[in-house]
Amino acid sequence: MSAHDQLLVVIDPVARRSDGESVRIAKDVLCAGAEAKICLPDSPEEFSRALARRGSRRTVVVGDDRALLRTVTLLYRERDLAGGALALVPIGAPGCLEVAHALGVPQSAVTAARAVLDGVVRQLDLLVDDSDGVVLGDLRIPAVQGPVVSAETPPSVWDTCRSLVRTLVRPAPAHLAIRTHRLRVEADGVLLSDIDAPVEGVSVRSLGGVAEVTVHPPSAPPFHTDARTLTVSGPDFRYRADTVVTGPVRRRTWTVRADAWGLTLPKKEG
Repeated sequence: MSAHDQLLVVIDPVARRSDGESVRIAKDVLCAGAEAKICLPDSPEEFSRALARRGSRRTVVVGDDRALLRTVTLLYRERDLAGGALALVPIGAPGCLEVAHALGVPQSAVTAARAVLDGVVRQLDLLVDDSDGVVLGDLRIPAVQGPVVSAETPPSVWDTCRSLVRTLVRPAPAHLAIRTHRLRVEADGVLLSDIDAPVEGVSVRSLGGVAEVTVHPPSAPPFHTDARTLTVSGPDFRYRADTVVTGPVRRRTWTVRADAWGLTLPKKEG
């Protein structure tokens, strides 16, 4: 049996708790089509050890965006992303799978499991920062307003909190809803905005080997540029990278790594 047919299936504990039936079905599909070693980590430490022992097996993560982000982050910090393509079988609430779907992972767990067996590898860019953090999809500065959610916080807890807040607090007047920050924004060393000019935020996405940077002034149309590095500095600010809010920090630099990792996706029809 070839290495392509040998899988390490790491099933995230949140997926097991949230939808055990879908996990079972996905596991059956994978085991029917390949030699699969099943790992059931109960902590981040066990998750990391499972990845470290994968050998030549292809890694398949069963879980949501956070599980995929955790996997890519661990492999990047071990400088082992080039060791083989990853695959994701999505299990979780729709709001916890937005990054996966944007990357092309099927919404159906069964379809995604079949793609693991007969799909193709797509090389994807990665946005990495100077603290070894990674971004798979969107980076936003400042982060969306609301509770700061850590990478290990169960989504259902915050869903309940947000629902309660919406019932108790009336929307703020429009003139109070606008938040601005005074940030210094540099793209490839070129100054886009300085701390004397307030901005509502900055959004970034890596695509085609460059970062698409958009700066949002409070009373003017946003402006865009492409760059390989982005540095933001100024008073304490938070940023949202995929699903995780980080900060406050006073300076951070992000760099695009072109084709840094591979994700197994369905073959395109036609």
